[in-house]
Amino acid sequence: MTDKVTLRVLRGTPGSELGEVTYEVPAVTGMVVLDAVHYVQHNLDTDLACRWNCKAAKCGSCSAEVNGRPVLMCKTRIEDLAAGPITVHPLKTFPLIKDLVTDVSRNYEVNREIPPFTHAPDDPGPWRIQQVDIDRLYEYRRCIECFLCQDVCHVLRSHDYADRFYGPRFFVRVAGLEMHPKDVLDRTDQTRDDGGLGYCNITKCCTEVCPEHIHITDNAIIPLKERVADRHWDPVRFVGRKLFGA
Repeated sequence: MTDKVTLRVLRGTPGSELGEVTYEVPAVTGMVVLDAVHYVQHNLDTDLACRWNCKAAKCGSCSAEVNGRPVLMCKTRIEDLAAGPITVHPLKTFPLIKDLVTDVSRNYEVNREIPPFTHAPDDPGPWRIQQVDIDRLYEYRRCIECFLCQDVCHVLRSHDYADRFYGPRFFVRVAGLEMHPKDVLDRTDQTRDDGGLGYCNITKCCTEVCPEHIHITDNAIIPLKERVADRHWDPVRFVGRKLFGA
């Protein structure tokens, strides 16, 4: 590494002039982007706004776009980035609050729309569940809600369909509920109609940026799409509906 790291951080608030501000930060072996941002806050510009919490890649708070790629700043080592100035911008998909801080509240509104885990009233537990069924659910539970998948998804990022599309993170949540062997609700039509599942064209960009390596497309979105297809476009069911009604 060189002796100095050059950061170009997007600064500003809504309604003001936004622009990159350049900072020179002393390089330290093993430092991550969040270290550099903290140095700026402590020594060069105490007004720089940045959201973070655990610094262990588990809280999902320090999401940003580094050199144009959505990442966790606490997990992104300076030495792994290309030589030259490092750009640090806020997540593009969400409304800007200030500097590197964005308003992700829409995600929590979507979360409230999804019915929670619901077991049968006459089956309160304790339960015995096959290990294979438990193993299937572990992957979904790894989500740390960093919303990098939401940020990179072109349906939200380029088309601004936040009012009609749940996004990858919440398809993961729905999949975790739908595939639980003790959950009795059916969220298929809600995911299709309110969640806009059909807008996803499975580019796998969400999977590529997930810091927990969740196979969002293969193990959550595609199985949900298959359930929708089975219900609405299965030829046998179509004939059954025509002959016997709903």
